[in-house]
Amino acid sequence: MSEGVVAGESDAADFRMQVVAESIRLFAEHGYESTTVDAVAAAAGVSRRTLFRQFRSKEDFIFADHEQLLVLVAEQLADAEESGADPWWSVCAGAERVFAHFATHRDLAAGRYRVVSRVPALRDRELVTTYRYQRLFEESLRRRLPDVPRVRQVAYAAAVTGAHNHLLRQMVRGDESATADALRAELQRIHSTMIEPVHRDSSPGNAVTVVMHGADLSADDVADIVRKRLTWHAVP
Repeated sequence: MSEGVVAGESDAADFRMQVVAESIRLFAEHGYESTTVDAVAAAAGVSRRTLFRQFRSKEDFIFADHEQLLVLVAEQLADAEESGADPWWSVCAGAERVFAHFATHRDLAAGRYRVVSRVPALRDRELVTTYRYQRLFEESLRRRLPDVPRVRQVAYAAAVTGAHNHLLRQMVRGDESATADALRAELQRIHSTMIEPVHRDSSPGNAVTVVMHGADLSADDVADIVRKRLTWHAVP
């Protein structure tokens, strides 16, 4: 890769992916501490100086694609806000976009998982990165739903992020059931908790509960949703 490759937006994204791939390979082969910045720069086909114009530290190399993803998810949430799309589902769609990236680059994600699991500093950095996605989701909900209690916004963003992270970990460990469809099904369940039941006139026995669910749910799943709706209480 030539020094000028990082100039354009698409080239910059390609460059970041190459840095991720080469740093993962080198960290796996030689260890994180033993791999020098110069070695990563040489593998990526750029100078040390060029590398540090794009990244602040060696830790940044292996998470380079996350930085681009955070920008893309923020733009997607802003577009959803402008178009008036469902605020709750917009957050789910953001999580789906992140999952789709790693499903497309599954071998890369699996290699990173193996490297990160062996290096405490990288595990800590991964936790920080994960929280940055959650903060994006929280901020979007806060802007768009200012009258919704903050605790509900935080809980929802955490649930979406948690479901995504669990299935992503399962995917990189080789679980074939951890798919984009599985994530969507879980996100639909989380999303359904924001659709409050239509209750009720004050007469005993006249409460009405509306339940929305996916067509793929079993009878037990539907019964569980109904039970939760019947015991629903507003968050103060």
